[in-house]
Amino acid sequence: MEEKKTSFAYKIIRRLVLLFYPKTAVSGAENLPDGPCIAVGNHTQMNGPIVGELYYPGPHYIWCAAQMMDRKEVPAYAYQDFWSGKPKYIRWYYKLASYLIAPLAQCIFTNAHTIPVYHDTRLLTTFRLTIQRLQEGASVVIFPEHDRKYNNILYEFQDRFVDVARLYYKKTGQAIPFVPMYIAPALRTVYLGKPVIFDPAAPIAKERERICAYLRDEITAIAAALPEHTVVPYRNVPRRLYPKNKPVEVYAHEEETR
Repeated sequence: MEEKKTSFAYKIIRRLVLLFYPKTAVSGAENLPDGPCIAVGNHTQMNGPIVGELYYPGPHYIWCAAQMMDRKEVPAYAYQDFWSGKPKYIRWYYKLASYLIAPLAQCIFTNAHTIPVYHDTRLLTTFRLTIQRLQEGASVVIFPEHDRKYNNILYEFQDRFVDVARLYYKKTGQAIPFVPMYIAPALRTVYLGKPVIFDPAAPIAKERERICAYLRDEITAIAAALPEHTVVPYRNVPRRLYPKNKPVEVYAHEEETR
């Protein structure tokens, strides 16, 4: 696989992030298959892309919103996706910030190991690049959460990423594994679970449902089995609203049984 050329500015930014962002351990690397896979995890706001880029094992590429790679499109996308839920009195600040970060975002996301994700007819380009990277032996990391809440750990998944597996099978004859991944910034660890394998004989709609359900349930189970900690949610909400890794009723039951 050809090494991607990166700008000097990005190299400086990457070194600074490595210096100041907490070092993150990887647990469950033995669950990774020998060949390429698609790792699916919780976004945890900025933490997912950072951990994915710096600490995911082996050669890999991360799906990234194409808008974050275009300086002109960054402000509208960043404000809507990151900060539109902020209190009205402070929104002016985040609107300004969305313009200020545009050059930085373009530099980072065009130089990091990313695959642009489009939500129009160019989605075929996303799939083509993804299959190309998988064929080169790299894994692909995807954070498919969107705005509807699923439980205290996750938001619902956009499910069309599963279609990559169907196209990959048609191209190579190989069924790609999907690996559940839970990122816990509070524990400074990323946890990798046991994979689920795409079934090319099943209807794609059923596979989307089956694979997403498995990944959501496994990520939730990994999180719930860990020591008590604060979960960084997909949405950029006030820290006082961050959930714990177990519902309140679970903690109450554990206290009663001690």
